[in-house]
Amino acid sequence: MPMKVTGGEVRFLDPSVVARIGSMELRARTVVEGFLSGLHRSPFKGFSVEFAEYRQYLPGDDLSTIDWKVYARSDRYYVKKFDEETNVECHLLLDVSGSMGYGSRDVTKLAYGSYLTASLAYLMNRQRDAVGFIAFDDNIVTHLPPSARPGHLRSVLLALNQLSLGTRSNVAKPLHQLADSLVKRGVVVLLSDLLDDPAKTIQGLKHLRFRGADIVVFHLLDHDELTFPYDRLTRFRDMETSEEVMAAPLEVRDHYLGEIESLVSHYKRELGLVGIDYQLVDTSKSLDFALMSYLSTRSRRQ
Repeated sequence: MPMKVTGGEVRFLDPSVVARIGSMELRARTVVEGFLSGLHRSPFKGFSVEFAEYRQYLPGDDLSTIDWKVYARSDRYYVKKFDEETNVECHLLLDVSGSMGYGSRDVTKLAYGSYLTASLAYLMNRQRDAVGFIAFDDNIVTHLPPSARPGHLRSVLLALNQLSLGTRSNVAKPLHQLADSLVKRGVVVLLSDLLDDPAKTIQGLKHLRFRGADIVVFHLLDHDELTFPYDRLTRFRDMETSEEVMAAPLEVRDHYLGEIESLVSHYKRELGLVGIDYQLVDTSKSLDFALMSYLSTRSRRQ
């Protein structure tokens, strides 16, 4: 669901602009504040700054808890939330395998994923949710358990700042490990190019869903991976195995694009059947769509 934002907010949601901002903390704050500012001017006022402090009125709620000022701005009934209503564990899983190092423009998939992860962590912390972070390739390389303690957000952002590109991917492995260790239901966000065995990845996600987690999958692909714009004889190299192949793009384009479309449709169908939110993300595009997708999932827990 697209969000209308004004020129200033769009600029600070552009990944190529975010890349030029100094620290990960400043990047996250800039993206989230720009996003929330845009929401103030959008039809989705219920997701704006008040999202952290209010929830929509439900039958049976005490009428005295309705905030009439919020109603005047949004034309919707909202009640003040108690602190215990916001205590949700959120797990952010970022793929750092070799293929995530690809980027046809200013930003690689890993860079885009790290900006989005940092922004989500900042947003979750703002909502007083406990934030956890896992980075993985074929093994878990970084693991910070969920916490809402002061200073924990900085630890997550520091870990994101220190990421390095890994080797082969094994998306299913951290999914099963997390599912086996879950103590309470929460929100899981997976950010990956999903260039791995779809059947195993989907099984890992279903395992998490079976454990009661609400899941958002951000399928991060570069614009060139989605459009295959090549027109000359080109050498393609696998960034995880270093295997190379020469190909004439005009001869393979239709087949390649058909395979990508089939892969996306497969994930969307299989994950949708078990209530997992799947979003294809073009890493050349603004970060706002992914943030809105997360908030839509998170709001269902209110």
